[in-house]
Order: sequence, then C-alpha cells, then structure tokens
Amino acid sequence: MSENVCKGDHSGHLCVLVSQKKFEEIKTLASRPKFICFNCGRVADAERNLCNPMPLEG
Repeated sequence: MSENVCKGDHSGHLCVLVSQKKFEEIKTLASRPKFICFNCGRVADAERNLCNPMPLEG
C-alpha cells in the first residue's frame, strides 16, 4: 500500500474544503476534472487542489 503524501499548500485541497463544508467552491474546482487524488480518489480540474494528484488520462 502506498503512503499518503501531500504535495503543495494543503489549505486549498479538496479534502480540506470538504471538512469546511465549502461545497459550492468544490463544485467549481471539480467541474471539468483532469486529475484524481491517489490518496482519497477525489477529482479536480487542477492538480494544485489535490494532495497526491495524477492525471485522469494518461
């Protein structure tokens, strides 16, 4: 099993926004997902919004 890692500024990541119940912001950041988080499976338009991003298409 891989280790959960966090890259970048964690405060802007979807997992943090979920804990803050900022669902409207999350909808905007995940409207056209291009990346998936290897830790939690959430998707986002930009890799900066995920802890451990990887491209959806590869």
